[in-house]
Amino acid sequence: MQRYRLALIGFGNVGQGFTQILRDKGEQLARRFDVQYQIVAVSDLLKGSLYDPDGLDATALLEAIQNKGHIQNLPAPHQGWDALKTINQTNADAVIEISYTDLKTGEPALTHIRTALALGKHVVTTNKGPIALRYPELAALAREKGAEIGVEGTVMSGTPALRVGQELLGGTSISKVQGILNGTTNYILTQMENGASYQQALAQAQELGYAEADPTGDVEGHDAAGKVVILANLLMEAPLTMADVSCQGITQVSPADIAEAKAAGERWKLIGAVEQTGHGVEASVKPLRIPLSHPLASISGATNAITYTTDLLDEVTLVGPGAGRLETGYALLGDLLAIHRNSK
Repeated sequence: MQRYRLALIGFGNVGQGFTQILRDKGEQLARRFDVQYQIVAVSDLLKGSLYDPDGLDATALLEAIQNKGHIQNLPAPHQGWDALKTINQTNADAVIEISYTDLKTGEPALTHIRTALALGKHVVTTNKGPIALRYPELAALAREKGAEIGVEGTVMSGTPALRVGQELLGGTSISKVQGILNGTTNYILTQMENGASYQQALAQAQELGYAEADPTGDVEGHDAAGKVVILANLLMEAPLTMADVSCQGITQVSPADIAEAKAAGERWKLIGAVEQTGHGVEASVKPLRIPLSHPLASISGATNAITYTTDLLDEVTLVGPGAGRLETGYALLGDLLAIHRNSK
């Protein structure tokens, strides 16, 4: 049985969801894939840092968070290490980078990922920042060092948007990818169609935890733009950057706009798109009126969806959750299993 030792950089909702999956599915994974994943280190700025080369107990980690909100009192040979020391000095084979996202600089996650790859350690991340800003560089470093970098969770959480496009549709030519890539804005537009004002819908999204206290990244389209850049890089091998994406959010969509579209048999959606054109690859994020017959028109609430336009299969649409504790945690597991398959 192949064993992978894991270091978690960040232990928020995603890290806890991933740890829960390992706790609950560990035996099943061992039987089905002949693989064992063992957390040996956790480093989190707020919740504490632990390292035990022989492994940390997943149940104990989760119970400590539930009961005390931190892991600082759990026994471990090494405690209090920061992220870089954890990456550099632990015996982890793979680093799970799930610290906070910064779409302007990619830091500190970008340094975490570079450091791990330079050591030849695999990296799995759901962090959009480094991948939207520096994916070609990071992928080249991984190849040079004989490591792999898994980024499935950066676009649609546990819904395998990248794997479907790269692997299952790899034999087709994809000319266009368009999708509802941000659940917060889709929820707001859905509520506005149901009669709420923009401010009412935003307040509801914040109350449900879909939107942050500062929702700018979502409602102005920046979050979706980062995902569009990732899709361009991975599915079309186009080294686009955030600056290459024409970006417009939903803040100017009014109840009158919603009503006008509804009367015309259409529906407003914030659509992120990347397309092969005669002028190269073009990328955009903008609110669009789409006909109710379009597969993306039926996607309501915080759900995400993506449509691939191909030469052999015409349009293929994938629908699934774009956020969530277990859903995003599952994306990490999916990437780890892919690394395991590739190692054989």
